Amino acid sequence: SIGVNGHGLSEKRKFPAKNDIPFTKRNSQTILNTAYNGINENGNYSPENAPMFWDLRAKGLEEQALLPIKTFEEMRGHGFNEELIAGEIERRINSIPQYKKLFRDVFGEGAITAVHVSKALASFQRSLVANNSRFDKYMRGDKSAMSTREIEGMQLFINTGCARCHNGPMLSDYKIHVLGVADNELLAVPDSGFQNKYGFRTPSLMNLRLTRPYMHNGKINQLKEVMTFYEDLPGKDVPNKNVTKEQVDTLARMLKLDFKNINTILEFLTTLNDDKYDRKVPTSVPSGLPVGGKIK
Repeated sequence: SIGVNGHGLSEKRKFPAKNDIPFTKRNSQTILNTAYNGINENGNYSPENAPMFWDLRAKGLEEQALLPIKTFEEMRGHGFNEELIAGEIERRINSIPQYKKLFRDVFGEGAITAVHVSKALASFQRSLVANNSRFDKYMRGDKSAMSTREIEGMQLFINTGCARCHNGPMLSDYKIHVLGVADNELLAVPDSGFQNKYGFRTPSLMNLRLTRPYMHNGKINQLKEVMTFYEDLPGKDVPNKNVTKEQVDTLARMLKLDFKNINTILEFLTTLNDDKYDRKVPTSVPSGLPVGGKIK
């Protein structure tokens, strides 16, 4: 992913010709439905302990919200060190009258702190909910929401073993698994993941069409390529030279994915998308900065 110093939004974001900021080493995860991170098949979850990031290094959206600000290649850049950036954010927001009023209306009198900022960001992220896909409707009892072939794809998804990790309301167990995905050649050094064992958290599959590229490092661009990766995993060499076959997660090696079933499973995956989430973009923000940053 491209953070600070980039121009443009989403897949069109690019670095300028002269650039000394590296790519972020991981693919940006969607913030849609992060309000439900960690939810299990019984609907139970703890917002303050919700698993965040590919390596689980934060719990809850409040803790997550400040870490990109402190990260060099995401938002901090060359201007500040990690210890000082939170104070600089506080100073800037406290200097903007409209922000001071907005924060005072919610948090009361007093200076705006990084804790207030984290709570505000977390609250905004929890408002970004997309939970009315055709799959959601089917699971709520509308059996006409999915076609016969899509239902067949869902059964294949379960029977091949995909659902051992991709389960629960968000189709994620939110646990760490080692898959041996090939390193992304755009990165200067390999990403060794959780505890330097090349493990990464299972992502949600909801709204999958809207969240490419795929895998922790954005190595794969198309869903069919992802399925082919999993089909090859049990029998072929591990794509990542730093990961042995013995390291690959047992659940991944147990997959029984047949090439002839891939297209049917892909049809099921199309039912996971809900395009009608809140897409409103403000015409302006209190800081006066251009919405979306330097996007042209």
